[in-house]
Amino acid sequence: MSASREGTGGDIPRDGRYGETVFRPEQTGEDQRIDLGALTYDDITLTRLMNLGAGPGWNCLDLGAGTGTVSRRLLSQARVANVLAVDRDVRFLTAHPTPGLTALEADITAPDFNPGQFQLVHARFVLMHLRSWHRMITKLSTLVAPGGVLVLSDAIDLTTATAPATPYTQVIRAMWQGLKDTIGTDISWVPGYPQLLRGANLESVAAEIHVPPLLPGSPISRFWAQTWDHARETIVATRLADEPAVDAAIRYLDSPDCAALSPGMITAWGWKPDEASA
Repeated sequence: MSASREGTGGDIPRDGRYGETVFRPEQTGEDQRIDLGALTYDDITLTRLMNLGAGPGWNCLDLGAGTGTVSRRLLSQARVANVLAVDRDVRFLTAHPTPGLTALEADITAPDFNPGQFQLVHARFVLMHLRSWHRMITKLSTLVAPGGVLVLSDAIDLTTATAPATPYTQVIRAMWQGLKDTIGTDISWVPGYPQLLRGANLESVAAEIHVPPLLPGSPISRFWAQTWDHARETIVATRLADEPAVDAAIRYLDSPDCAALSPGMITAWGWKPDEASA
């Protein structure tokens, strides 16, 4: 590793937000970066949502919808009735209008955010970037109609302190620290998802983890390379990795020498009781 961390340094704000301080939608290639994540995870997500019953007649809420790949596949594959796709910037959602999909530009953390109740409420890689994640779990549970399901996915870290030191582990640890410093990203709590959903009075709670293989040229490897490039300033500001280290990590991902575990995606779900407790 490079120099030990002594504050973030530079002019990186410590109270920023996703889409403002880092991963701005107007940044060149941001939609392609998001879609690389979709190529990695959408099949897993759609299989889970359909196994939970998402299908004809369902009205769905997709939060942090990004480019809308999950929303559109709910309509085309699961044949749900409609999807309200919410994001703080909907330029990627409105670029390709789809029957049954309504794009709503909104801040889900705002006190007045209340779009109604839905049989499916889904958010992927959203709550981990919110400082108010605990409150949001409770809030999102209120948007689930009786008999409906809340499905939440976030990253779960496998690059622990005991993982072998590689260019990859150095930079991905610096990335997590940089995102925590700037926008409050925190994935330390996500293993507790089942208990958190149960604490929100949901029932039949369960969870699963998917870890995509890091292979040269694969969507997940390209996703991490582009993510590090887009968050380069934030990473370097931690002083845990410098510019040459970021470049070395990107080369490592595309090398046959790459031998590492990607962060996994934990998906947890819980059902709203059909009738309120007496």
